[in-house]
Amino acid sequence: MKFATYLKAGLGAAVFGLLSSAPATAQEPLKFGLCYDLTKAYTFLSPHIAQAAQDLAALQNLKGGIEGRPVKIVLQDHGNEPQRGIECYERLKREGVFVFDFLSSPVSNAMMPRTAKDGNIHVTAMAGRGDAIDGEVFKTIYPLGPTYWGQAANDIHYIKTQSGGKLNGKKIAFVYLDTAFGQEPIRVLQTLAKLEGFELQLFPVPPPGSDQSAVWSQVRRANPDWVLGWIFANQQVVAAREMKRNGIPTSKYLSSNWLNEADLGNIGLEAAKGVRRGTNVAGGQKSPLIQEIITTLYDKGLGAGDRKLLDNVYYNTGLAIYSLVFEGARQALKNHDGKFTPETMKAGLESIKDFDADGLFAPITITAKDHGGGGKTRIEMWDGKQWVPQTDWLSAYDNVIWGVVREYSSKFKAEQN
Repeated sequence: MKFATYLKAGLGAAVFGLLSSAPATAQEPLKFGLCYDLTKAYTFLSPHIAQAAQDLAALQNLKGGIEGRPVKIVLQDHGNEPQRGIECYERLKREGVFVFDFLSSPVSNAMMPRTAKDGNIHVTAMAGRGDAIDGEVFKTIYPLGPTYWGQAANDIHYIKTQSGGKLNGKKIAFVYLDTAFGQEPIRVLQTLAKLEGFELQLFPVPPPGSDQSAVWSQVRRANPDWVLGWIFANQQVVAAREMKRNGIPTSKYLSSNWLNEADLGNIGLEAAKGVRRGTNVAGGQKSPLIQEIITTLYDKGLGAGDRKLLDNVYYNTGLAIYSLVFEGARQALKNHDGKFTPETMKAGLESIKDFDADGLFAPITITAKDHGGGGKTRIEMWDGKQWVPQTDWLSAYDNVIWGVVREYSSKFKAEQN
């Protein structure tokens, strides 16, 4: 969907949500700023997340808002450019927004010093630095769920269980897009390689990732026991084609969370059988929250976008992020006499305890020290028709992760002083 068309549909849903419930329109709305890449690198993802946020806001407004306050999603495009991210931030800040989400590692990383200095709430779910879970350093930065560091560690734990409980002597290839996103897990993987004794083989994929022939030829010659893939969208389709060409079975491939149903359709549902992914949220439409959105909004023609996008883990990811954000706002208003400020929102987020949005994701508890909430993911395998969980929600190597987190967060703190 073109950006202009998408934005028009989204704003229509937001306006409907604001006007459809008298109790929710009695007070100033709670504003949430989504400065997203809607036109360049992340168009495969950002519209899904934005659509989910707008749908959740509309649903909340139909119920009277959050503690009686209406919800307003303010969506603007930054094209994955840090300078445009700064412009979006400053513009929305003047409009009274103090909760921001940039959904881009380059933009989020560039914005961190600025949002921290201003004391505004900066959501970095699925983007940005892995050490941002350290709430004692990143006081107003909130990953709100597993970072790429935690996800990669959980993937290694799964490979270990599939290898008889030992990784010594095993070879694990890491095929990654050679950008900030793809490079993010490397430091944790290197630490775990030393700890567990496996050989980590690094295979960078040059952006934009449309030509991977040389990479997968190298992977074939290296003959790893497992392949971790940190790529997304059509890059997954290219990788699947090259794996087949090089005789690398899909059962060796464990993807990051960015392998979705659309990718599988392009690969071929049967051809993708046996592939695995680490995921932060439950897939499919069985979640009570998604069912409520379908019956309350989409069955009545009131959704924020194309109904087809609901059958996608990216949409579920957006619901997970904004379920947590809205829960933080609810706690802020409930516990602080209806006051909604950066300070009360911070306290609200840090009051979230064992929250899972009715099973949409693993229970998350946010504290002043841990802004990630525990880092639980699970491994799923595609059986040709659906994703089948291979593990419960798990969080592995916590001490290792926090050791790396504190190493890098201390460097960040020193740089800011």
